Amino acid sequence: MTYDLAEKLVNGDRLALAKAITLVENRAHGHEDILEECFRNRKPAVRIGLTGAPGSGKSTLVNAMIKLLRAEGKTIGVVAVDPTSPFTGGALLGDRVRITTSESDEGVFIRSMASRGAVGGIAEATDDVAVLFEASGKEYVLIETVGVGQAEVDVAASADTTVLVLTPEAGDSVQTLKAGLMEVADVFAINKSDRPGAERMALDIRSMLEMRASEKGWTPPIICMSAIRGEKVDELIDEIAKHREHLASCTSAADRERTYLVVKLKRAVERMLKNDLWRGPDGSALEKIADDIADGTTTPYAAARQILDRYRARSGQGE
Repeated sequence: MTYDLAEKLVNGDRLALAKAITLVENRAHGHEDILEECFRNRKPAVRIGLTGAPGSGKSTLVNAMIKLLRAEGKTIGVVAVDPTSPFTGGALLGDRVRITTSESDEGVFIRSMASRGAVGGIAEATDDVAVLFEASGKEYVLIETVGVGQAEVDVAASADTTVLVLTPEAGDSVQTLKAGLMEVADVFAINKSDRPGAERMALDIRSMLEMRASEKGWTPPIICMSAIRGEKVDELIDEIAKHREHLASCTSAADRERTYLVVKLKRAVERMLKNDLWRGPDGSALEKIADDIADGTTTPYAAARQILDRYRARSGQGE
């Protein structure tokens, strides 16, 4: 069944793609078989990460980019990651509402996903959904992250080009420039640039870039734009293309793919180890261990070592 689903996905079946994404996002039975088949059939797409604070206009920018890219005949997959409530585990998935495209346009597929507490603003399955998009023939994959601020720098590992979306009223620009996000941005997009403070923000960013030596040999461009008006969105897409050209001039496609695959492999191993660990007896004993920590019998660090020691012992016995 999973092979048939993957085959339909590769042949462009949108319903099969939707079903496969659901299986992968929920880590349901058979999702690894689908991923393996799709990975063999993928053609690497242009991966663009869009990150920034809430209200910066990332979804509006995605809308504007889709419009321009579709005018060029490009096919697009969008992964929009929404924050998960730490109390209920639910998510609004509002990005799917904010990103509006014609339902009849088969060249665009949009999927909202819950972050489910993933550190860095990227849902755990985001990378895998991008693989499904690539297997289905999408030429561009846009990854819009949870707008929670400095912690979402891991978007850079999932994208070829990372666009940091800012707004003039983002607050103390000096503090903003210290954020870890600023270090991974390949392109700065100052959205809503018709508002006061846009030029000052651009000057601050430019000053920061002049003081910081670029390890990548690339000086991130700064674009003052308005996504809702469609102003300079074409310039942003051009700069993204230039960044890809820069990458191609510095490293081979094989080297870039290898770097991506190392990250992909590490994430897959970490996920499988975590799932294997908590499915075992230690997972069901967590409450008892927490009680032991609470009454002073042990500490979180000692308990963690004991859990790992028991896991290693079971693994060594082939259990």
